[in-house]
Amino acid sequence: QVQLVESGGGLVQAGGSLRLSCAASGRTFSSYAMGWFRQAPGKEREFVAVISWSDGSTYYTDSVKGRFTISRDNAKNTVYLQMNSLKPEETAVYYCAAAQKFYAVVRGTPDYWGQGTQVTVSS
Repeated sequence: QVQLVESGGGLVQAGGSLRLSCAASGRTFSSYAMGWFRQAPGKEREFVAVISWSDGSTYYTDSVKGRFTISRDNAKNTVYLQMNSLKPEETAVYYCAAAQKFYAVVRGTPDYWGQGTQVTVSS
């Protein structure tokens, strides 16, 4: 099994930035994809970004393109989400996810989920 632990959430003013981290353990990730989802109050969980562990290919939901950057540190088995120019409507619990298939993360059916970290963006 794989364990995913998120960190880096908190309170930030609109227009500010945060960097989330997700540390993975229990399995090697040479053939995995890792990414991020978010769930705002009263809304369904939404895909945000994904990165291929093997070649670093990335994909983002349209609303965050140009503002968010996903990256990885292979030595630390850690994925990051740099979030810039944050908006109040992006207040949500942000979840890390991992899967054998890149598309499994994009479509919301990863093999593993983290417990989430709260991000609150004030107006």
